Amino acid sequence: MQSINRRFPKLLAAVASSAVLCAFFPGTGQADPLQNFIKHSRLELGGWVNGGATFNPSQSGGFNGPVIFADQANRFQLNQFNLFLRRSVVSEGKKWDFGGRFDFMFGTDPIFTQAFGVPAFDVNTGEPMKRSNWDLDLCCNSSKTYGIALPQAYLETYVPVGNGLNVKLGHFYTPTGFETVPAPDNFFYTRAYTLNVGEPFTHTVMLANYTINKNWEILGGPLTGSANGGWDGGWDKQLGNWSGLAGFTWKSDSRTTTFHFSGTYGQVSSRSDEIWAFYNVVLQHKITPKTLLVLHHVYGEASGILLNNLKYTNVVQDAEWMSAIAHLYYDVTDNLAIGARAEWYRDQDGFRNPSPFRIAAATNAVNGTAISYAGNLSRVTITPADYYDFTVGLNWKAAKSLGLKSPLLQKLRVRPNIRYDRVDAYRAEAYRPFAGHKDQILFSLDFVLPF
Repeated sequence: MQSINRRFPKLLAAVASSAVLCAFFPGTGQADPLQNFIKHSRLELGGWVNGGATFNPSQSGGFNGPVIFADQANRFQLNQFNLFLRRSVVSEGKKWDFGGRFDFMFGTDPIFTQAFGVPAFDVNTGEPMKRSNWDLDLCCNSSKTYGIALPQAYLETYVPVGNGLNVKLGHFYTPTGFETVPAPDNFFYTRAYTLNVGEPFTHTVMLANYTINKNWEILGGPLTGSANGGWDGGWDKQLGNWSGLAGFTWKSDSRTTTFHFSGTYGQVSSRSDEIWAFYNVVLQHKITPKTLLVLHHVYGEASGILLNNLKYTNVVQDAEWMSAIAHLYYDVTDNLAIGARAEWYRDQDGFRNPSPFRIAAATNAVNGTAISYAGNLSRVTITPADYYDFTVGLNWKAAKSLGLKSPLLQKLRVRPNIRYDRVDAYRAEAYRPFAGHKDQILFSLDFVLPF
C-alpha cells in the first residue's frame, strides 16, 4: 500500500496536467487526441479552482475557531483544486445506460471530505481503531494544511424500469442537506455548522433514485465502511457494519417549491450494537423568480457515546445534535446576487464540534496514543454548546460585468462575505473557542473558477 501511495500523486499529477491542458489550451495539437477520445466516449473532463482569504481581527492562532472550510485565519488558502472525469447517464427512455464519476481534490478542504468515518478511537469505548486507507494518507501530512481527497469514485447505471431507476455503486457525496462540499455549488465561502458537523459528507456502496411521477422522487440504499453509523465510509475497514439511507423529494407543479426529507440509520460500528441516526428536512421556495428562500433542519443522535470534553470526563451517554438554518438569496442582476444565512446549531453533549476541527480530524492512534499531524491536540477544545452564525455576502460574475470575452473567465465568481459567530455553553461552564472570545467576525473574499 505504501508503494501505491508514493506513486499515486505522480499519476494524479499527470491527469491534472492533461485536464489543465484541455481547459486552458483547447486548440493545441497535444490536447486534440484526448479531446476527441473524450467527445466520442461521452466523457467529460472538468473541474474548478477555489481559493480565498479571511481576515479575523480577534484571531492570532491561525484558525477561525470551530469554523471549517475557510478555517485558516488571516492568510490565503487554496481550498479546492478539483478535477473530475465523468460519463453522465441518460436518465430517461427505454434503454439501459452506463456511466460514472471520479473526483480528485487537492487543497485545504480535502481533510473535511476524506473517508474519515473510521475514527482513530472508537466513539463508544475509546479503544484505538485502524483508520481507512482510501484517501487519508495520499499526500502532504507534513504540511499540516494541504492534502488530497478522492471524494467520489462510483459507477452509475440507468435501469429502464417504470419511470426510470438510477443506481450509483461506489463512493459518493451524500444526497442529504442543502449546502455541499464542491465550492461551485454553494453561495458562500464558509459553510454552516450543520454541513460541517451535523451531516455526513460522503457514503460508500449504493444509492438508488426512482422517479414516481413529475412531483415525487424516492431515494435510498445500503451503506458500509464506516464506524460513524454509515457516514464518510471507506473501502477497507468496517465492511461488516451496515447502515441505510432513505428519503424523498417533492416538487410542486410550478417547480417553485421543493421539499426534501432524508436520513440515515444503523449501528455505530461493527464493534457495537449502539445506534447512530439522523434526519434532515430542506424546504426551498421561489418567492419570486429572483428570490429564493431555503429552510433547513437537522436532528441527529448517537447512543452510548464515550464523552470527554470540558463538561464530561469518561462519561458514557447518548449524544444529540440539532440545527435550524434559513437562507435568503436575491438576484440583483444577471451578474450579481446577494445572500444571507442565519443558523442555530446545538451540540447538546459536546460530541460533534471540536475546535479547531482540522486538528481533531487528522488524529491517529500511534501505539495507543492520540497524535495529530495537523497540530497540537492540546489546542482542541469541545463542550456542550449552542452556536449561532449569520453570514451576508455577494456572488459577482466579474468577467461578465467587466465585458471580458474569455469563455473561461466568464465562469469566474467572486464572493465577498461577512460572517458573525457566537457560542454559548449549553448547561456547562462558559466556553470561548474563538481565541479566548465567545464571538468573532470574519471578513472573507474568495473566487470560484470552473473549467
